[in-house]
Amino acid sequence: MTDDLLGDYRADAAAREARPPVKVTALRTRPDRTVFTEDDNADGWIATDLTVTVEQ
Repeated sequence: MTDDLLGDYRADAAAREARPPVKVTALRTRPDRTVFTEDDNADGWIATDLTVTVEQ
């Protein structure tokens, strides 16, 4: 069973690597509101009242 799970994990990892990266844009609509949109997806967006800075 462990080999099956490892095989599934590797297949998932390969599929993730094959996908092109998604570009997300953050727009500040007012000082306390940020709206995130995905390129080529005008119908889908996420609004939030709290965002944090992501460090890599």
